[in-house]
Amino acid sequence: MVFLQSAMLWGLLAASIPVVIHLLNRRRHRTVKWAAMQFLLKATRESRGKKRLRHILILTCRALGIAALATAAARPLVSGLLGWGAGNPDLVVLVFDRSASMEANPANGAIARREIGLQRIGDALADLPGTRVVLLDSASGDPQDLPSPESLAELSATAPTDTVASMTRLLARSAEFLSQIPERSEIWVVSDLQSSSWEPDHERWESVRASLSSLPRPPRLRVLSLAGDSAPNLSVHILASRRIGDQLALDLELSRNSDAEGSVLVPLEIELNGALRNESVTLSGQRLTDRLLIPIPPQEESGHGSIRIPGDGNPRDNVAYFAYGPQRPVRSLVVANAGEAADYLALAAAPGGFGGSRTELLTPPVTGTLDLAETACILWALPLPTGETADQLAAFLEDGGRILFFGPREEADEAFLDVSWSALEESPPDQFFVLDSWNHDDGLLRDGLDGSAVPADRLKSIRRRLARGESPVFARWDDGEPFLSRQVVGRGVAWFVGSLPDYTWSNLGDADVLLPLVQRAVIAGSDRFDAGRLAELGSERARARAGETHRRLADHDPESGAESIHLAGIHRFGERTLALNRPIEEDLPDRLEPAALDGLLEGTRFSLFEDPGASAEQSISRGIWRGFLIAMLCFLLAEALLCLPSVVPERAAATKPVRPFHAR
Repeated sequence: MVFLQSAMLWGLLAASIPVVIHLLNRRRHRTVKWAAMQFLLKATRESRGKKRLRHILILTCRALGIAALATAAARPLVSGLLGWGAGNPDLVVLVFDRSASMEANPANGAIARREIGLQRIGDALADLPGTRVVLLDSASGDPQDLPSPESLAELSATAPTDTVASMTRLLARSAEFLSQIPERSEIWVVSDLQSSSWEPDHERWESVRASLSSLPRPPRLRVLSLAGDSAPNLSVHILASRRIGDQLALDLELSRNSDAEGSVLVPLEIELNGALRNESVTLSGQRLTDRLLIPIPPQEESGHGSIRIPGDGNPRDNVAYFAYGPQRPVRSLVVANAGEAADYLALAAAPGGFGGSRTELLTPPVTGTLDLAETACILWALPLPTGETADQLAAFLEDGGRILFFGPREEADEAFLDVSWSALEESPPDQFFVLDSWNHDDGLLRDGLDGSAVPADRLKSIRRRLARGESPVFARWDDGEPFLSRQVVGRGVAWFVGSLPDYTWSNLGDADVLLPLVQRAVIAGSDRFDAGRLAELGSERARARAGETHRRLADHDPESGAESIHLAGIHRFGERTLALNRPIEEDLPDRLEPAALDGLLEGTRFSLFEDPGASAEQSISRGIWRGFLIAMLCFLLAEALLCLPSVVPERAAATKPVRPFHAR
């Protein structure tokens, strides 16, 4: 409970006035013994206990009535967010989640959770005059002073966005800000508790808790949860886009948040350079992945467009954007000894010149400066590079290229990116090294869009080399040793493959494993050449580089009020044209349970308020001063009733006849 006029609470001392008056009156009267009164005292002795109880009740009602009046004058405020006995903080840091998932409507409501949160917080702050409020929104992460509670919903920093929230980053930023503030402070968090925003498995949580607890005046942390069931919703997302000749291939994903059974026909509105066309797909279950082939007009070498679905419970996930550039030949460089392995690698990189792809073979010795200007992917089957060549390949990776290093024939001790090859290993006679497990969700051997798995278990080898180093492993042999591992360098990726496509080593030359392995690396490496390409808001590619200017060409919510860099659409960064979409994590329906939140914030002065409401007209704050006035009236009425004189029944007054007095 918070008191808006806390100075009036000094009036509670007035509740002692009836007690003081009673004590003074007792001292003013002197007791004189009179023999005739002894008979009356004897007659009333039996009712003295009841009279004393009535006097105590009268005195109590008078004191409570005055106390209730003083409390009502202090204007008490009860709020689920503010709690009881919270007092009036000097500073409130408002951590506001305005990610794309906050635009979803509750199951029984018609407005977004973000708007409900703004109304709740605005009402609560309006009842805290004199409190400084600093807003820390999830999109920018920059603190700014709030002019007034009334302006909260009008700020661009609270407008809807297509970004993702990171609560670990925001709470760490709050602790950093409060470390310079000696005042009594609180942190208010408004969130839908989406798991991807709270990142419960992130290692940063330990340092976040330590930062909050180690502040000179640890703040009270209050979380306004807007989680709960959402209105039925369908989302669309573009997983990948690639130009193939005069067609644009879009890998599309549709998902819905309900467990509804049966199939539903989803109409798609496809816009390409201002021209509209309509298609439809059938969604069975909760998720569908499909590939759309969109014809590109021959006279338009570059362009952009969008795919829209009908409006539903969240308007921010009903559109996805794409862009494309001129058709460019995809060049791959094979660095290997001439022979069977080099031939298979060249064939896998450019099977029949597919999509305008081509390969070039570079045989040892590899010296001087490599020509990598138009190279998407490098297939390296020699000892790891050193010296100037290693520096050039590292720069190639930083710029977004892809390199596949295959276990070489030669013994070598060289290391690249802190990874080196082991000595050659051979399987026992009449036995093979068999690929036993691999990552089906990520990496070069992931499952296809239709859910079909790469038949990697067909791979058998009699010779192998193991990549030694601290690298994530994406595939393992049956004895647990790594076959495929990865190192991320800047915007590029280096892969280490523990065998050779040579039948004196393995059957990797078969298309079952080698073709998807190489083609996925080539496609990923060629993305950096596109004049128009796909990226997610908040990613490294979605940031302006040094010297680049930024402007937005198209978006699906021009009146959002948010900064353009936080909105999905077609964006121009210098000469680059990017289709920026919301992160795919925002489509995930998982919510953080209260028990899990308790674990994340353990050790902090934390409290959770769960708001089940679906209307912005409700409020999390409620004044209860009227209740104290009613209580005062009840106490005074009870005091008046207790002060009424006792009524003596007439029958009781005439129970014994009075004998006449005769003078002698």
